[in-house]
Amino acid sequence: MSRAGVDRALRRSFQRRLLKWYQSQGRDLPWRRTRDPYRILVSEVMLQQTQVERVLGFYDKFLKRYPTVAELASAPPSKVREAWDGLGYYARARNLHRTAKQVLHRHGGQFPRRYEEVHRLPGVGRSTAGALMSFAFNVPTPILDTNVKRLLSRVFIHRPSPTPAQMERRLWRLSTSLIPNGETWAFNQALMDFGALVCTAKNPRCHTCCLSDMCRAYPKLTRGGVQRR
Repeated sequence: MSRAGVDRALRRSFQRRLLKWYQSQGRDLPWRRTRDPYRILVSEVMLQQTQVERVLGFYDKFLKRYPTVAELASAPPSKVREAWDGLGYYARARNLHRTAKQVLHRHGGQFPRRYEEVHRLPGVGRSTAGALMSFAFNVPTPILDTNVKRLLSRVFIHRPSPTPAQMERRLWRLSTSLIPNGETWAFNQALMDFGALVCTAKNPRCHTCCLSDMCRAYPKLTRGGVQRR
């Protein structure tokens, strides 16, 4: 196999099919209507370990209260916690507040555009940093959330790596290699949506999947009783 584990023809087919699917089936979400890195970061932090449907009930309310990074940075911690109330995993709110302060005081209120600096922000892991770079700045940066891991593993991985750490590194290399030139924003959004809507953890929709003929897991999943209607 190549360094990415897929050959050029397979990679191009995957890219083309996924982008075509996203054009007609991708979700219209409020944080996809902006390139503001602050608003995108708020959505990405909220989406950590939380379903999209739940985040939709909090995203606009939070931004109405704190519409800019400067206003969030200047807010008392107790008020930020109050605005987050009901969303859970409150360390996310504390880290988001700390990030706002760093952006304001260390970066003059402008989000850094270098991956290394974004990754150093409080609570911003590798995938969140990749999402911010690709969705706010259209920089070709990989993402690897739970949905993306599942999708890439099923489609491309025939034999899992011996350890979780090795598997993680393998998937990061794969995610990096698949980004098509000039299509970072749409492709990474498509990866997340396809994993969330089609290649789901339970009862994946293999019967409607545009990738089934190239998916290494398809025979096993269909033998296991995937729903066909």
